[in-house]
Amino acid sequence: MNQLDHIVMAADSLQQGVEYLRHTVGVDIPAGGFHQTMGTHNHLMQLANDAYLELIAIDPQASPPRHPRWFGLDDASMRATLKQQPRLITWVMNTSDIHQLAAGTGFDIGIPTGLSRDNLKWEFALTGDGHLLGGGMLPHCIQWHSTPHPSRDMANLDCILHALTIYHNRPHWVAEQLDAMGAGHLVQIETLADDQSPYLEAEIETPTGLINLT
Repeated sequence: MNQLDHIVMAADSLQQGVEYLRHTVGVDIPAGGFHQTMGTHNHLMQLANDAYLELIAIDPQASPPRHPRWFGLDDASMRATLKQQPRLITWVMNTSDIHQLAAGTGFDIGIPTGLSRDNLKWEFALTGDGHLLGGGMLPHCIQWHSTPHPSRDMANLDCILHALTIYHNRPHWVAEQLDAMGAGHLVQIETLADDQSPYLEAEIETPTGLINLT
């Protein structure tokens, strides 16, 4: 059974992102680690049910990778947007057989690529040019080769993900793509007007009440 693995919030810098989450969620999300292959680093926290929130940014101390960074972080418009404010850019689905999923989905979800950090090992379906799947509305796919799930070692700040909703002006298309990936049961889909831009919304229970990250 495919599961929601984590939601991804990107920021112009980790400091900007930490301050934003302190203001909006009311927690201080602690440091995670570095992705040497991608030239990025992150902060992490549990969201219960083997899910977590990843705050990610380009690592200014790392050498730029020879290949595109993941999650569209090399895109100029993405960088300009993040300078204004951190944003929820995409989500990641945990699958038990990423190679079968990549071969059977019917469209390109990326190439399963082995990655590691410290004692963690996983495969991630990387898009060749680093683009977000479906503009961030479709999940990137991961298969962990470490047990237990890494979220169990992350900080528990009493935050729980209650729902992840995709707002889109082509909801039937989104539903078809999600069903092809075996991800339709993981999110809700709401319809936008034809001239509106799609976005994600995560409803999170926090120590001070429900909040929505978009």
